Amino acid sequence: MIGGGARVFQVCVMLAALALAGCEFGPGGSQQAPEATPRPVPAPGDLGDVASLPASPESEAMREYFARVERTLQDQGLLRQDVAPRDAPFNSRQLVEDFVRIALYDEYAPQNGTFVARQSASRLRRWASPVRMSVEFGPSVPVAQRKADRAAISAYAGQLGRASSHPVSVVARGGNFHVLVLNEDERRNAAARLRALVPGIDAASIGAITGLAPSTFCVVFAFSEGDSPEYSRAVAVIRGEHPDRLRLSCIHEELAQGMGLANDSPRARPSIFNDDEEFALLTRHDEMLLRILYDPRLRPGMTEAEARPIVQTIAAELMGGDS
Repeated sequence: MIGGGARVFQVCVMLAALALAGCEFGPGGSQQAPEATPRPVPAPGDLGDVASLPASPESEAMREYFARVERTLQDQGLLRQDVAPRDAPFNSRQLVEDFVRIALYDEYAPQNGTFVARQSASRLRRWASPVRMSVEFGPSVPVAQRKADRAAISAYAGQLGRASSHPVSVVARGGNFHVLVLNEDERRNAAARLRALVPGIDAASIGAITGLAPSTFCVVFAFSEGDSPEYSRAVAVIRGEHPDRLRLSCIHEELAQGMGLANDSPRARPSIFNDDEEFALLTRHDEMLLRILYDPRLRPGMTEAEARPIVQTIAAELMGGDS
């Protein structure tokens, strides 16, 4: 329960974490990522073309760190940008299993005021109201990057809307899905802004965002009021220090997961809902998962047993009967 007259939220947390087969990175080749020292910074906002503030030394160190991470991922053949790869065929049976694991299971669970990795069965969750994405930037995010990210998020919102057949748009104000692009200091000092965007947000969610480990690329929290299976608000946090491809990968994964595809599966391929980082962009397979999720034959709150036979029918239709 959240006191003080605030709303009670059910929280679904989705993280994109570093998965590099044992590789670790840090400044100057060390084995640890840089640690930042929080300092007071202005709140993020819709800054437009307002000149950016200088980045802190900690943020610059994180930028160098993630540049090395991206280079290593690409050297390993990861962060692919092909969305319908010939080397990753799938059939309707695989599509069903991927949907069940990704949409009807949770990857994280609350425990002792924080979140721990623990797979557990869940219910089907999605938005009933139109998704209105608002984009905010930390004051030290460069102006050129803001323009590029805003354009990418606007284009991707349209793609999510077309794939799901659910209204998704980017709005200047009055959003219910907040996308925050923040550098290190800004994210660590974002608690007040998070409380303003999501009245009644719990301390565990705030702590997970402000204390994000360097091994976690980005994060999204989707909120439902009470026990409702329908999302009412979401917050995605993208690290501003990411280089272009890694940052776009975070945008694609977190915004799609915030639509209701909450889990990852090591068997899902070709897919961004897989912690192996092979694919950077929403694939045709993933667009089908969104189409299934928002099919009117499914209802928010369904369990796996209730949803599976309907999902099998929809998947067969999408795949043209290919099993």
